[in-house]
Amino acid sequence: MTELGTADLERGLGHIADSPRDHGTVEMIVRRPGVDAREVVAFAEVEPGAGLIGDSWAGRPHPSPEAELTLMNARCVALLAGDVDRWPLAGDQVYVDLDLGVENLPPGARLRVGTVVVEVSAKPHTGCSKFSARFGAEALAFVISDQGKAMRLRGMNVRVIDGGTLRTGDAVVKE
Repeated sequence: MTELGTADLERGLGHIADSPRDHGTVEMIVRRPGVDAREVVAFAEVEPGAGLIGDSWAGRPHPSPEAELTLMNARCVALLAGDVDRWPLAGDQVYVDLDLGVENLPPGARLRVGTVVVEVSAKPHTGCSKFSARFGAEALAFVISDQGKAMRLRGMNVRVIDGGTLRTGDAVVKE
């Protein structure tokens, strides 16, 4: 995969900004059973305090209840990763076609994802050296720029309010 330059990334902003604001869809679910391990699944059970069942989140050092799940905009990851098979490398669990921007979903906002209800956390979801290694330094700079942070291009952390099941293709709806 060739890394995209800043101009290529900026050209993709319009498509990302056109993401639905109130009613979107789950495009991919990824379980992380261990460090750097990824499993794309068609459905997943989610529980408060445990996050996505079968994911390694709860077993990590100091798991934050404000980051039981991470959601990332599917249009953004598609731009960065290119091939859909590379989406899981971003490290998020749920990829959605929905505007995740701070203006649209401020901390405390709630979403219904399948039968699961989550609350947007104030805890920022930031890029790391692994993200940079997988998608390039320009991609990391793009998602953590002021505009990238406002649009939450790196994704967002959520807390699980009501557990349930989420499936690829499920609706993601602002409550």
